[in-house]
Order: sequence, then structure tokens, then C-alpha cells
Amino acid sequence: MFSDQFRRGESEKSKLAGVKSSKLLSNLSGVAWKAFQSVNKRLPEGEAIRPNWAPGPLLKSYERTSPPLGFPRETDSLCPRCVKEVRDAVISGETTLESLMNEHPGEIKAQIVEENGQVVMRKTCPKHGEFVDVMATDPAFLERIESLFFGRDFRAAEDSHVHRHGTSNIKFGRGAVLTVDLTNRCNMMCNPCFMDANQVGYVHEPTYEDTKAILDRAVSFKPKRQIIILFSGGEPTLSPYYLEAVAYAKKVGFYRILAATNGIRFAEDIEFCKAAKAAGQHGVYLQFDGVSEEKNRHRGVGNLFDVKQQAIENLASVGIKVTLVTTIVNTINNDGIGQIVEFAAKNIDKVQTIAFQPVSFTGRDEDISDALRIKQRYTLAGMTHDLNDQLGGQLRPLRDWFPLSSYSAFTSVMDMLQGADAPWGWSSCNCHPNCGIFTLMVVNRKTGEFKSLFEFFDYEQFMKDVATITDTARGKKLSYAQLGMAILRNFNAEQAPEGFPISQILNLFKPSSTNSSSDRNDRMKADKAEDPNDIWRVLCVEGMWFQDLFN
Repeated sequence: MFSDQFRRGESEKSKLAGVKSSKLLSNLSGVAWKAFQSVNKRLPEGEAIRPNWAPGPLLKSYERTSPPLGFPRETDSLCPRCVKEVRDAVISGETTLESLMNEHPGEIKAQIVEENGQVVMRKTCPKHGEFVDVMATDPAFLERIESLFFGRDFRAAEDSHVHRHGTSNIKFGRGAVLTVDLTNRCNMMCNPCFMDANQVGYVHEPTYEDTKAILDRAVSFKPKRQIIILFSGGEPTLSPYYLEAVAYAKKVGFYRILAATNGIRFAEDIEFCKAAKAAGQHGVYLQFDGVSEEKNRHRGVGNLFDVKQQAIENLASVGIKVTLVTTIVNTINNDGIGQIVEFAAKNIDKVQTIAFQPVSFTGRDEDISDALRIKQRYTLAGMTHDLNDQLGGQLRPLRDWFPLSSYSAFTSVMDMLQGADAPWGWSSCNCHPNCGIFTLMVVNRKTGEFKSLFEFFDYEQFMKDVATITDTARGKKLSYAQLGMAILRNFNAEQAPEGFPISQILNLFKPSSTNSSSDRNDRMKADKAEDPNDIWRVLCVEGMWFQDLFN
């Protein structure tokens, strides 16, 4: 199903046939899929393989568990005031760290309910009273996104030396991102700042040996999956051993090594960019609040947008992938997020992903007043509606968005196809549906025009097809064949952008190596840069909403 005739652009035959040929191939794949499954589902399921990196056999879809979802429901939460009191007591030595982990201070129950067209969290502390916050501005959006949760990964095994964090221990999988703070120093004074950098009254920088130990522990338990290593801070590039930390992460075996950065160092010094790439850096999470100086003015640097553009140029020139990271604060910059998507589409050869982050009131914003918190609170549901409005209806909230955890559908089949001897499992995201969402947009790199992939690819059905492939477990060859049929049958040629070949949907989804290190846009590039058919790229737009003490 993944022969060379489909690798780059359309074959001569499909060029001549165009949409009709693509539609025919999709329809034939649908017929073949149904015929195959009419037999496949009658047979006993195959035995799941047991990879070396996993604590047990690969999970079938019906073996995966889910956290409590839906509303109304009760959940565990925290009192914002109690937590601060306990934290201060630990820092001052009045109480021990063990009491914080084991005695559950500040933990209270919360109710998640629908009220007045919104989903809200209500919780009451016996000491500090009631707290209310908004979880979703569109109940229908939250209901759909929770219904698409793919299911949790393996329960973590042999991890007691790592996961000793009290109630908030990671219990399933291993997370998708390991954030390693290299310093609390920064060369800016931002508001908002999740870390309260430069203002805690002391400098905290783990030693190089401390950082090495963190990375070593990250591969010391199962499931041993690839994850993103995100060096952060403060500004991580201010760390005296930043490049050494990147190189060590690569030595351990990680290949998606990123920095959460304001970009100043990368903009100022192209040689530093080259050194970071040589050390093993794969990408950056670049703070990016908007496409004008006005949208960046609240950061306190007069020409910050110029700095961002120079950083993007320098990073792209050395092959470091760029993710634009935008903290969205209601009434401050939520009116300009559509422009950021348009900017990324016009710079698709330099920008791979946008990560929109609705504001989390932590760090410098932890003492925010209730009135200002209510005014500035922003939700993922609100983000999807704002983007749809600002982009002329091109990203529909109830069609084009999926939980980040649904990517695990593809992870599950790739774990099976790479076999039991693979040293690592593919990256798997298990975050709550109202924490992480994504959409994919097909971009014409010559015109900057874009269209939602999910307007012409049925991803919801594709996830169900993948579950069938992994549950029946028919071995590598038949699984590859089924995967090819599943990809093609869910492609709608009539809704695809003009000139978008069916071959590119294969390039986007197909496995191109024995591990998950390949980039989706690298798979879509032509072998030669001057190839006239080298037109299409994919822009990933994510929403990542981190919890604070209020929600």
C-alpha cells in the first residue's frame, strides 16, 4: 500500500485522472475494507505482542481505561488559599515536604455542572469558602471532545522512585512532555509569567549532574516511550550548560528535544543556533503573542515582534523546527489569534505548529483578584469559536477539533507494526480532553491558502478503523494493508483542496521509518526542492490549557 508510486506527488496516471481517480481509489479501498472485515471480525483475535519497552502486551482498545468524564460530575480539586498556605509552610520549614505529599492538604471536592450555557466548576473550602470558575463556554464542544478520548496507556510500572508526588502522581503512561527547568533567570520581565521568573528573590539553577539524573530517571521505568524533552525556565538558554544538557538528552536516546524560549538568544546569535542544532536540538516552543508590535507590547520590549521574526529566520535556516506558543488572555489578545494562524500558513516552511495556551493563573498571576480572573479567563471552547470567527468559518468547533489523546490511535498501530524488539514505544499523549486539543490544516506553501484536513478526511472513523486493526492483530503485512485501506477510504477527494493528491494523505499518515522521529512535513516534501509538485504542507494547531489552583 505504500509503494514508491505514491511517495511524492501524483503518479502520471493519477495526474491524468485527477479527482475521479482519487475518488475511485477511495471507494475501492472502502469496498476492500468491508470485504476484508467481513472475514476478519469472524476470526479469533490475534495475540497482542509484548514489546521490550512495555510492562505488558499491547493494549486492545477495550482494555484501555478512561478518567471520569462528562457532566455533571464530581472531581478532586484544590483550595487556592490552602495550597499557598501549605506551600509557604514547607518553604519556611514549619512543616515537611512529606506532609504535602502524603496528608492531602488543601484537597477538596469540586462539582462540574452546566449553568447558563457554560460548564463551570464549583468547590467549597470549609476555611476559605466557595470558588467558581468556567471550564467551557460551549457545553456541546466539551461533550464532543470528551467523547473522543481514545483511552489511557499502560499503568506505569517500576516507577516508585520517580512518581512520588502524592495524589497527583502519574499513574498511566509516562506523559508526553518532560519539562526540565534549567534556571529561574530570564532576560525579560513578562506578565503573564507562569514561573514568576526573576522575582522570587533567589536564583535556582540545578547542576548539570542534577539534570543528567533527571534525564536518566526518565528512561528508568516502563512504558519506555519517546517523549518531548522541553528545556524551560526562566529562559533556558541562559543556563551555563544549556548545550551540554541538549547533547546529553540526545545521548540518552531522546530525539524531540526542544526549548521553551522567548527567542532573544536565537535571534541574536546564528552561531548559537548552529551549536544547538549540532548538539541535538529538534525544535523550539517560541513565545509569540501576535503578529504586530502592539500585540507584544505588554511584554515590555519595544521591538519584540522583530525579534521573533529574526529568531524564526535563524532557527529555520539551521533546520530547527519552530512551534509558535501563544498565551491567550481574554480581552488582551484573543482577538488576534486568527492572524497568528495566517502568519504561520504564510511561513509554513519555517513554522510547523502553533500551540495556543489559554492563560493559567500561576506564578506571577497566582494572586490575581477574582474580578480580573473572571474577566481574563479563557477556555479551549472559546478559542475554537474565536478561531472559526476570525478565519471565516474554516475551523469549525464541532468538526475540526480532536483531543490530543486521540493521536494515540495512530500510536497504537505503530507500536504494533514496529514489533516486539523496538527499543522505544511511540510517543503517546494521555492528557485530559479539556487540557489538550488539536487540528491539522493543509497549507499550499506557494499561496499560503489553507483548509482543515478534517473537512476531507474522516478522522473520527479512522480512529475506529485503527482500533479494529490493533484489536484483531493480524501481523505486520495484513496490518499494513488494512492501514492503507483505512487511510484511503476515509479520504474525500471532492472536498480536498484543488490539486491535493491522494498520495499526500498517504505521505502524511504512513510510517516512514521504524521510529516516530520523522516529521510530518518532512514526509510530504519532494525529493528535490525545485520539484513543481512540492506544494503541500500541514500546519498543526494545538490548544493546551494547563490547570491552575482555581480550575
